[in-house]
Amino acid sequence: MKQRILYIIFASMLLASCGEYNKVLKSTDYNYKFDYAKKAFEKGKYAQSYTILTDLIPVFKGTDKAEEALYLLALSYYQNKDYISSGAYFKSYYTNYPKGQYTELARFYAGYGYYLDSPESQLDQTDTYKAIEELQGFLDYFPKSDKVSIAQNAIFELQDKLVFKELQNAQLYYNLGNYMGNNYESAVIVAKNAIKDYPYSKYKEQLEMLILKARYQEASQSVDEKKVERFRDVIDEYYSFINDYPESETREEADNIFKIASKYVKE
Repeated sequence: MKQRILYIIFASMLLASCGEYNKVLKSTDYNYKFDYAKKAFEKGKYAQSYTILTDLIPVFKGTDKAEEALYLLALSYYQNKDYISSGAYFKSYYTNYPKGQYTELARFYAGYGYYLDSPESQLDQTDTYKAIEELQGFLDYFPKSDKVSIAQNAIFELQDKLVFKELQNAQLYYNLGNYMGNNYESAVIVAKNAIKDYPYSKYKEQLEMLILKARYQEASQSVDEKKVERFRDVIDEYYSFINDYPESETREEADNIFKIASKYVKE
């Protein structure tokens, strides 16, 4: 019996809430709608909040409520985990209010939302690039913000994701070998470009080792007249690798490659 009474009370409250929300949507009292949107946000009803605020943005344009309404609209989408929409509105906010009350947070959340929305490395990385761009913009404008370390760590993580994608691409070329062309050279190019673009990535050692292995395979499978020259390249890559990673777990493999390359060069 008690459960039934509680259910009836809850249902009544829900209906009353929905009834008030529908009343707000139809209302032409914009201040009343704005107050409701803010209360809805505070209660975690983010969809209600941004639905109402979307209608108020053009109405409040040029008024003292415009800035707060636009920021709250962006934040409502953000809290609802619609990071694409929130990013667009945060950008609209800091573009229209470059010295606004919420500009620091708008720049941060614009980038951090794209960071949260960044997909797995094998998928399209458009949002990853957007996140890096927005977060770097935040750091440029607010270098003393208390969110600097969060933004920096997010950028490092995003960059590593991009590097990992390039590592996967380079590994794919390496695995293809000489199938329909010299894919070892393509593996080297992709890996070297990744190192050049992101020299502090945690995948740098793996990239350098892949370059060494690709050079070795390229030399081993070359025609005789090109072997000596290409094994010299292998030796150059070996010294570069061990100088950077003398205690590498793949040092033994690298040393074996060097021994074979040295024999060809001496001959």
